[in-house]
Amino acid sequence: MIKVVVRTLLDPKIDFVFKKIFGAENNKSVLIDFLNAVMNDKDPIVEVELKNTDMEKEFLDSKFSRLDIKAITDKKEHINIEIQVKNEYNMIQRTLYYWSRMYSEQIGNGENYNKLQRTICINILGFKYLDNQEYHNVYRLKEVKRNEELTDLMEIHFIELPKFDEEVEVPGENKKMDALAKWIEFLRDPESNIVRELELEDKAIKKAKDELYRLSLDDKERERYRIRE
Repeated sequence: MIKVVVRTLLDPKIDFVFKKIFGAENNKSVLIDFLNAVMNDKDPIVEVELKNTDMEKEFLDSKFSRLDIKAITDKKEHINIEIQVKNEYNMIQRTLYYWSRMYSEQIGNGENYNKLQRTICINILGFKYLDNQEYHNVYRLKEVKRNEELTDLMEIHFIELPKFDEEVEVPGENKKMDALAKWIEFLRDPESNIVRELELEDKAIKKAKDELYRLSLDDKERERYRIRE
């Protein structure tokens, strides 16, 4: 009798799985597609350079930090992506700390402040955190009375996955789903019928799903996943 082993896919929201899918050199097209979906700029990103995610310690007793994904775009934007499944009630403080480190590390002593480039933090949360119903919130520095933007050098995104169901009714025809909605559906349930249909028409989703399959069939990766989970 042949024994059939059923392997479910790993959860792409677990940090090391997320990094393997979106933060690997051979998957940069997946990262670019995701970033364009999040930022939705008129001038889309066409290339990214992946950077070391360890943040340098300024002093011996400084706090050591390791980002999930750190990249520089062809427009010289510095981007950090963090995925957090458990609410540790410090995401605002944490993202401001990461943003300030990434921003200040761009120049050394004596260098001109004009060299500082736009720095963006994207936080993907597996829990509700902000006191509103929108699943995607974007923050910049603004004047409080006139809502006048000071600069776009600082930009912070919060994507709260549990709010997706509440705000968005997923349409029957996937072509009507916007780009970010497709990625949120993939992160929430990569085995859903919607994602299976998206694989047939969306190259980036297909590549991400293929990488997730590869990781899920790797015994070493599954053991690492079990421990991390």
